[in-house]
Amino acid sequence: MPKVKLTEQRIRDTHVPAGQSKVALFDTQTPGLMLELRATGSGTYYLRYTTNQGRIRLFKLGRLGGLNLADARRAVRHQHARIARGEDPGQERADNRNAPTLERFAQERYLPHAKNDKRSWKTDEILLRRHILPRLGNYAMSEIRRTNVYELVHTLRQHYRPATVNRVLILLRYMYNLALEWEIPGVNANPTGRIPMLRENNRHERYLRPEETHRLFAELDRSANPLLRYIVPMLALTGARCGEVLRARWEDLDFDLRLWRIPLPKSGEARHVPLSDHLMRLLRDLDTYEHSPWVFPNPRTGKPFFGIYKAWHSARKRAGLPDLRIHDLRHSYASLLINNGYSLYEVQKLLGHTQITTTQRYAHLSQERLLAASNDVGRVLEPMSNAVADQGPRR
Repeated sequence: MPKVKLTEQRIRDTHVPAGQSKVALFDTQTPGLMLELRATGSGTYYLRYTTNQGRIRLFKLGRLGGLNLADARRAVRHQHARIARGEDPGQERADNRNAPTLERFAQERYLPHAKNDKRSWKTDEILLRRHILPRLGNYAMSEIRRTNVYELVHTLRQHYRPATVNRVLILLRYMYNLALEWEIPGVNANPTGRIPMLRENNRHERYLRPEETHRLFAELDRSANPLLRYIVPMLALTGARCGEVLRARWEDLDFDLRLWRIPLPKSGEARHVPLSDHLMRLLRDLDTYEHSPWVFPNPRTGKPFFGIYKAWHSARKRAGLPDLRIHDLRHSYASLLINNGYSLYEVQKLLGHTQITTTQRYAHLSQERLLAASNDVGRVLEPMSNAVADQGPRR
């Protein structure tokens, strides 16, 4: 292993001795730089270094001809700086070669995990199948850079709402965080880092006014679904999600304690919803407990309704409320609580939110209440404003 001061001329003049397939030249000017020359006339630059654990590694810098001597020396200095920080470029390259593609990771690791850990895993599967994997699925996870993610966001925002694009970004970020936690080979950073979420200006805000509630409830009795007149009021009186009401069981209702236990809400932890006087009267009018464990069984199947959209749409249309969504009943429930003086903490507990920031989205204050608050301020400041008025206009 001869040590020489490498120059372009020395490289051209060096020949592999007869009977040998290659020769290695170590540069005396740049420690660690090695040039391997082969009898075929080709050659490769390497960095020879010792890891912090005492292992000797060879790190390929590039082929002779594609990389000149000056560039090879610069590459060695760059890698030495990384090694000084405790990095191991040779091991990283080996990991990168073993890194799975994003599609393989999604199918073999992420989705099986999500099916066991997330109730909304089907949404993740749809986002992967429609938006992420067609564009990034064939990339090794080690190859995906922040630039690739920016390109994905830019492409999607041309055709989809910001909320959809944000869900894609959140999912990709979560998948890479899991890959880092699971120490997937080649995944050393999250390429979604520092990529901001898009501003969502399309948030739907719809709250029922008292006269609209009367119109809607009047149409429920005319529905072809005989249980709609009970289902919709229970949604409005509890602020529960539609799926929670449709899957309610009699065994989860405690009329003595006046509590409804929701065993598997969206948050994943059981919560309890109080049964108000109005809801108690509503439930006592039902006789489904005589033949079904479900509070609202489908008369045709005996099982819970999968959905009530057709009956709901007919009722809201007849009531002149075609833009009203079922989830708006939950919005209205929260709004009524806020407008009647209940705190965000109390509303958070009633809605079953784990984060107070989620509850703040429902904290709508009616124009009447805001006007009343402004008038209260005016009454407090009235003496001062009258004194200013008595002084007359300035000259």
